[in-house]
Amino acid sequence: MSDYMKIAGAIFLPNLGGFASSMAQGPEKMAWYDTLKKPWWTPPKKAFAPVWTSLYAAMGYSSYLVWKDGGGFEGDAMVPLATYGASLALNWAWTPVFFGLHKMGLSVTIILAYSGMTCVNMALFYPINRTASMLLLPLLGWLSLASSINIYTWLNNRETKKE
Repeated sequence: MSDYMKIAGAIFLPNLGGFASSMAQGPEKMAWYDTLKKPWWTPPKKAFAPVWTSLYAAMGYSSYLVWKDGGGFEGDAMVPLATYGASLALNWAWTPVFFGLHKMGLSVTIILAYSGMTCVNMALFYPINRTASMLLLPLLGWLSLASSINIYTWLNNRETKKE
């Protein structure tokens, strides 16, 4: 298999998972979200799809670089790629928990764990491939913004949450 196909697969995986996760938010879920008190710094809804598509592409390419330079799943890349897999699981869990179950407090726990796991990924990726580590910086920035929005929304909508 060519390197281009491996790169495409690495980029496709997080995007596929993100798309599948987003299926939890139908029109009725977005109607609920529209009723919530959100902070003034919340980006417009139309920004989320292109931002996440770009972030997923960077994450996927980053994982490819670590896989390639770290000797695949049997080499030095095994633990860093396992933490990457755990971070993807947290990423994919957030949307159904927040939008599908309306569990804002639990979604705060998930996004903070995801942010922490992204820091772990960056630290583990760095010795294998510095570029791979730095490709996760925009994700960390976006997660910081998203975490602040999630926490604000949770704290200011206690009467509308189901927890």
